Amino acid sequence: MTLEILAYPFLFLGLYFQVFMLLTFLSGPAKDRRLRLPGLNTPKVAIIVPCWNEESTIDGTVQSLLALDYPKDKLQIVLVNDGSTDNTKEVMDSYIGNPQITVIHKENGGKHTAINLGIEIASDAEFVGCLDADSFVAPDAMREMIPCFEDPKVAAATPAMSVFQPKNLLEKMQNAEYIIGIAARHALSAVNGIYVTPGPFSFYRRSVIEELGGFRHAHQAEDMEMALRIQRAGYEIDNAPRSRVYTKVPRSVPKLIKQRTRWTSGFLRNVMTDYRDLVGNPKYGTLGLLVLPLGFVAIVGGTFLFLVALASLIHGLVRTYSITAGIPLSYTLLPRFSIEWFYMPMTFLLLMSFVVITLSVSLVLIGRHVSNTPAKVILGIIGYTFIYAFIAPFWLMRSMYDVFTGKRRAWR
Repeated sequence: MTLEILAYPFLFLGLYFQVFMLLTFLSGPAKDRRLRLPGLNTPKVAIIVPCWNEESTIDGTVQSLLALDYPKDKLQIVLVNDGSTDNTKEVMDSYIGNPQITVIHKENGGKHTAINLGIEIASDAEFVGCLDADSFVAPDAMREMIPCFEDPKVAAATPAMSVFQPKNLLEKMQNAEYIIGIAARHALSAVNGIYVTPGPFSFYRRSVIEELGGFRHAHQAEDMEMALRIQRAGYEIDNAPRSRVYTKVPRSVPKLIKQRTRWTSGFLRNVMTDYRDLVGNPKYGTLGLLVLPLGFVAIVGGTFLFLVALASLIHGLVRTYSITAGIPLSYTLLPRFSIEWFYMPMTFLLLMSFVVITLSVSLVLIGRHVSNTPAKVILGIIGYTFIYAFIAPFWLMRSMYDVFTGKRRAWR
């Protein structure tokens, strides 16, 4: 019972944040963003595609960029091969001669060096974007992005990101999570609370990137570090909820845990070291007072709630064993109950958990609606609701272990 009481604050904060996002989503500024029309202006833009061993996906990525509904003379595509050891170079070289595409090969130096080199090559672009080589954009994505930069205070803008053709249950679960991210980023953009500009198709005002000194390694989370640097410098990050981009995701649990460990440890290392001055600082509004502090709470709370559930399960099994000791197993396992909803044990902890789950499902549906993302989400929602919570604690605990022990893991 004591452990359950300790879990209440974490559930309350999770509930509070979800209600905050829903109310912000319904606010005037968020509604105004949803009413923006696709951009009529067509400034010069460049899209940097950093590649490392992407022979199987790079061609599809480039084809989606070439299909963008944007003037060809205003759109430059820069492919940067960051020392790939597979056939990525040969695939990229097949585009040499295309007037829209610049192909660059360099020694391996990390994603941030590939992005910086691409930005340097695209010297006449007013806005620069990044697209991971395993992602694909919708034809209208560029025109949906441009209106975000009408306000000169906006230094970056994020897209609506979902999973590319999710097939197995794990991919569908991640798709539900990504669609929640669409709703969350759209709501947080209304209060300038975005703390990460995802690699797939985030765009930046070139002059601000040059002012801030380009991308850095940043604990393998360069997109998060750049977003925090932009926020610290006093600029804003907007969101284009209908600028759709689709990305490939891990297809197995071990690969998912490895990816999320990198993301979570990157958050902890960036915020705890280089950007700890933002946490709790009213100067940075919602980002400093709510988003970043609750990021820590989510990591610690997710781990704690998992341990509480595990302890309760073990306690229940031990209690059941002690009660049924000496009774034949065949008799013990034989079902001897009927479902009576009236007698269902309804605790405050169970009620709060149900409300949190309901709000999470609402955010999935909202994210799908606001981005016009075509997707079947029912199976993903079910998996996300009842399975994801048992996977996430493993990368949360692994991330905390890595940070506190100084362990560094490979990108893949």
